[in-house]
Amino acid sequence: MQPNRKPAMPNFSSGPCAKRPGWSPAALANASLGRSHRSAEGKARLLKAIEETREVLGVPDDYRIAIVPASDTGAVEMALWSLLGARGVDVMAWESFGAGWATDINKQLKLDDARLLDADYGLLPDLAQVNFERDVVFCWNGTTSGVRLPHGDWIPDDRAGLTICDATSAAFAMELPWRKLDVVTFSWQKVLGGEAAHGMLILGPRAVARLESHTPAWPLPKIFRLTKGGKLTEGPFKGETINTPSMLCVEDYLDTLNWAKSVGGLQGLIERVNGNAAVLSDWVAKTNWVDYVARDETNRSTTSVCLSIVDAWFTALSQADGNAVAKQLVALLEAEGAALDIGGHRDAPTGLRIWCGATVERTDLEDLTPWLDWAYGEVKANFSPAN
Repeated sequence: MQPNRKPAMPNFSSGPCAKRPGWSPAALANASLGRSHRSAEGKARLLKAIEETREVLGVPDDYRIAIVPASDTGAVEMALWSLLGARGVDVMAWESFGAGWATDINKQLKLDDARLLDADYGLLPDLAQVNFERDVVFCWNGTTSGVRLPHGDWIPDDRAGLTICDATSAAFAMELPWRKLDVVTFSWQKVLGGEAAHGMLILGPRAVARLESHTPAWPLPKIFRLTKGGKLTEGPFKGETINTPSMLCVEDYLDTLNWAKSVGGLQGLIERVNGNAAVLSDWVAKTNWVDYVARDETNRSTTSVCLSIVDAWFTALSQADGNAVAKQLVALLEAEGAALDIGGHRDAPTGLRIWCGATVERTDLEDLTPWLDWAYGEVKANFSPAN
């Protein structure tokens, strides 16, 4: 029997993510539209976005923050292209995005001294193998595997290389040990439910020193250039963006930051995320047809929760039939208006991926879980294998 109540907001996508509770286009009324982003008004809004990011995340005063093009991808690649090459590099990959940065380093930058530390979906690489005499590139939270780093204790304070951290599905949801991280990137459309195409690049003092002392061996596109005459270009860190941002998206980001402060700042956001993740944890514990992709509870993501279907009936299916079941399950939930965009990532094990970021309401997740059980039962009862 179908559950009686559906989630009020069925948006569980892992990016772009659900808008904040109560959001409406009225939140954008003060957007600086039809004005130059170089105007005093435009620069003031951009600088405000930088300053309030620092306030909510608790970014140290000597770390610089810039709004950059092309979402988190642009921010990460700006860092890789601008900073790497001075030392060997260890790149960590335990899901598709980390693997993508490894591809950049090995096949695009073609660094001679690059070492891949990888792990299967559900696991972390051996952190003890990381060599901090080298630069280290990694994701804090594996968005497509649901496996995160549990803490930063494995990163030494006296490291020689830089730590370059893609934190796009961790920022505003997990504690980040800033003094352990020389570069941090994220995008607006994840935990705070902002809009896409804008990235945030945060540079610690050691990263700035590298920029001012190292000249990459490859050409840098204009949108990657952060220095001039061997000195850091300060403009991007004061709201003078390298290229033209969407002031509508800027206003939306400012609205999300204001909302973040209204729910208790970073700690309030983390509490919302942890509460959301707990709903799914309680459900998984009593449900025999799903389990986490993450094999160690300590490393489970609290934002991008990735689930495998482990029912014996399902695991006996062929890969093609298993994929078909998962697609039917997702399609049925979407058709019923109970859940949108919860299919697992194309590179991940067949299953589900449910976003539990701060803009998702706990009650919506509580209303979702009976629908997951119902939909799986319906698909299982009516599925006809291809063979």
